[in-house]
Amino acid sequence: MRKIIIAAFVALLVTSCTQTQSYSELEPIPGSITYNGQPRTKLTKSPIGSTFSHTFLDQTGNGWSETYQIQPDRSLKLIARRRSIEFTLNPGGRL
Repeated sequence: MRKIIIAAFVALLVTSCTQTQSYSELEPIPGSITYNGQPRTKLTKSPIGSTFSHTFLDQTGNGWSETYQIQPDRSLKLIARRRSIEFTLNPGGRL
């Protein structure tokens, strides 16, 4: 009986890990670098696996900060997105 409970628990853990991975992929939103597909230019001088941030406003004026990682084929993978409360558009154009 104990082996069955342990096997069921392990199966539950494996299943939950699989589901988490499928939902972890972030989809680009308007303003993202990869929103309309991968950019035409490749980052050839940046090391594979390096990351960089991109900050932008969406159509409703919300500020976002995204983190991208450079993949071995030089494509970009969106790995994190945060909404930025401090990032607002200054109507006068001055800081």
